[in-house]
Amino acid sequence: ASGAAMAEGEGLISVDYEVFGKVQGVFFRKYTQGEAKGLGLVGWVQNTSHGTVQGRIQGPTARVQELQEWLRKVGSPQSRISRAEFSNEKKIAALEYKDFQILK
Repeated sequence: ASGAAMAEGEGLISVDYEVFGKVQGVFFRKYTQGEAKGLGLVGWVQNTSHGTVQGRIQGPTARVQELQEWLRKVGSPQSRISRAEFSNEKKIAALEYKDFQILK
């Protein structure tokens, strides 16, 4: 089966994330948005007042897991990720966002 067909067959999930390390001022949000859109995911990303980046990802389970791995290990070129934490993972019937946005 093609990748798209396989993605259709699996359930959608929603997960919240927070990334710690040197992740502000290094275009982390822009790269996260680009990565998410490339994977066909929706949700949002924003800087926090305590120097981390947080957000929510929604989409097919396997694609969400790919972005989680990216948030854990890759990030933007100048970033230095110490860790990524994920919470509130749950199955959803439909996507709650139209696209993946950078919030202020």
